[in-house]
Amino acid sequence: MAISLLHTPEGVRDLYNEECAKKETVSAKIGAVFHRFGYRSIQTPSYEFFDIFNKDRGSVASNQMFKFFDRDGNTLVLRPDITPSIARCAAKYFMDETAPLRFTYSGSTFTNTSNLQGKLKEVTQMGAELMLEPSVEADAEMISLVVEALKNCGLTDLQITVGEVEYFKGICAQAGLNEEVELKLRDFISAKNYFGAQELLEEQRVRKDYAQVLLGLADLVKGTQDLESAKMQVDNERSLQAIERLEALYEVLKKYGTEKYVSFDLGLLNQYNYYTGVIFKGYTYGVGDAIVTGGRYDKLLSYFGKNAPAIGFVVVVDDVLEALSRQNKKPHTGLDGCLLFYTPDSYDAALKKANQLRLSGVSAELIPVACKQDCRRADLRGRLRREAMLIHADGSCEQLKS
Repeated sequence: MAISLLHTPEGVRDLYNEECAKKETVSAKIGAVFHRFGYRSIQTPSYEFFDIFNKDRGSVASNQMFKFFDRDGNTLVLRPDITPSIARCAAKYFMDETAPLRFTYSGSTFTNTSNLQGKLKEVTQMGAELMLEPSVEADAEMISLVVEALKNCGLTDLQITVGEVEYFKGICAQAGLNEEVELKLRDFISAKNYFGAQELLEEQRVRKDYAQVLLGLADLVKGTQDLESAKMQVDNERSLQAIERLEALYEVLKKYGTEKYVSFDLGLLNQYNYYTGVIFKGYTYGVGDAIVTGGRYDKLLSYFGKNAPAIGFVVVVDDVLEALSRQNKKPHTGLDGCLLFYTPDSYDAALKKANQLRLSGVSAELIPVACKQDCRRADLRGRLRREAMLIHADGSCEQLKS
């Protein structure tokens, strides 16, 4: 066999033994919290028509998607983001629903990023979506759901940074910026490229007072006490309502007891084009990027024929695992159990013992050996077990050092 066949392409990896068990454990812990909050599981295809993720509905540029064609010549893509797929599914199967819809999902997403960035091109995302609920209470539920899910994984040093897209959009509209310029300015501010932002505003001859507020968004609010001062910087209704929304959000978060994990940043502007209001990112130490991204997307479902408000988020499970590793927090995988060694004449007794253990909920693994000495020579790397024993033909068990 050629050596090249043993390797995976750049940006993807194999997971096995303990690492795979850790990922399954963390995913289960996150999913358990989602279900406790009343979210129902939903599955969508791993690939969709290209138009599902176009400029207005997608989260990445076209050149960062894995594209291919079907036999009819349709352009298909491996999903770079799951939220647009959920929106499509909701519009198709829940068109007449009027009560809030709560969905949760888990799956791989694929982004054709540059190899130089050192990022995985396939990651596992878990998320939750709350549709047909426009209230600030829904915003607070989603942010609190993030906090509780991450805490259930063992992460306690959390920071959820919350912004409001409408504050930025209100100032842009007041300054007379068109959509194209607004998107460029958003990208500059998101990348903390304030020199580029300043140059763009100067080219557009934006009034100095508007430009100062836009360039100072990131420093405008550091805590809830600064929200009032942010109001004083603007006089357009759209931006004022955005601040009032954040103030109301904080009050509801206090009822959940999750406000201590939250900070505000009006310079938080996401690259996803479909976000329309409250947006947020979750951070913990040990990982440079956000491990959670979310926000309100009240117009996304309208692209699929259903006018409905919605808010959601995604947790990158691979990043959660990295954070736990960096913080020296080891998820309990539940792999503890018994290794049952047996010789040719003790198989029946070993099988009986294994069945007894399995019925009681204990993992039992059968391993054949020619003699007792072979137990010590067995290569058991990667197998986490509580105890090991040799089963004799008469059913007696001899404890071994695992």
